[in-house]
Amino acid sequence: MQADFSFTLLNVDKKARRGLILTPRGEIKTPAFMPVGTAGTVKAMLPESVSMTGADILLGNTYHLMLRPSSEIISKIGGLHKFMNWQKPILTDSGGFQVMSLSKLRKMSEDGVRFKSHIDGSEHILTAEKSIKIQLELDSDIIMCFDECTPFPSSYKTAKISMDLSMRWAARSKESFNARAGKALFGIVQGGIYKDLRIESAAILTDIGFHGYALGGLAVGEGQEKMLSVLDYLPNLLPANSPRYLMGVGKPSDIVEAVSRGVDMFDCVLPTRSGRTGQGLTRMGPINIKNARHSDDTSPLDPKCDCYTCLNYSRAYLHHVNKAQEIIASMLLTWHNLRYYQNLMSGIREAIKLQNFDEFKREFYTTLAEGDYSVN
Repeated sequence: MQADFSFTLLNVDKKARRGLILTPRGEIKTPAFMPVGTAGTVKAMLPESVSMTGADILLGNTYHLMLRPSSEIISKIGGLHKFMNWQKPILTDSGGFQVMSLSKLRKMSEDGVRFKSHIDGSEHILTAEKSIKIQLELDSDIIMCFDECTPFPSSYKTAKISMDLSMRWAARSKESFNARAGKALFGIVQGGIYKDLRIESAAILTDIGFHGYALGGLAVGEGQEKMLSVLDYLPNLLPANSPRYLMGVGKPSDIVEAVSRGVDMFDCVLPTRSGRTGQGLTRMGPINIKNARHSDDTSPLDPKCDCYTCLNYSRAYLHHVNKAQEIIASMLLTWHNLRYYQNLMSGIREAIKLQNFDEFKREFYTTLAEGDYSVN
């Protein structure tokens, strides 16, 4: 068994990177997409099914798991992997983003955040030290620093105060983590849309030293143009021999654009949430399976897709079970969506390996522009 965490950069095509992360619980091929299993489950999916889509790693959430069932219970049972029956690597968010979103239920200080549970109103405090402790109790493979996700829009002064606090929490997170064998700690760059703050944050985190670096505070309402303007310079400020993780992104086009700017890891609820709302995500763009034009269509969602759903079920069937509000509709669409994302990542990795990522990107947008055959 691999004893420690490592990252190897295998190929570079301009700024796009192909790499390999090794952990004691398995390898993660990058660029990688991580399905979100917030509360110990990827919604509408069995862990075995998620693995069959090609996922190397899942994302869990400290905030939700600390409130229910509690990290103590999960630790007593043997950790999150055993608890949810997922044997591959797990990355856990620090809980900072969720706590910060509870604007009316929280009080922040230098020490941390005091907040009331959205479940039962009980009062809790989350600090850098407690976040790391909880993530270690969950037995996560990749642990995130506790940070404040700077909201958008924010004034320069607000973003500066927020970034400075996150950097102090990052140092405390590193001290609390204390170099655990086989586990990785990622720092999180903050600073809003302000370039000098992002540069300062990246420098501080690099000086502290982490296994990997996350780009936080993006995809929070600023729009793709502003997000990409930050990504034009930010990944290059981070160590080349460490993975770079863009948190909460995203749409397939966002992923393609971010990869072209040097990002290695992604997570987003989009493929699972879309699957539960009747939307199939494909090479040709999103397909609303609720539309009546699919009611007698015997074709799969995507004829070129190799997922369980496309190999076994027609659009007509998916339309029917969605209209009938059957649980299997969410299951089958989610399965397809997650496989589409993994196929996208696999295609990206192969293109970088062959040094033709620009061509891959052109074909991606050409196919997207052509759209679904059923509306042409």
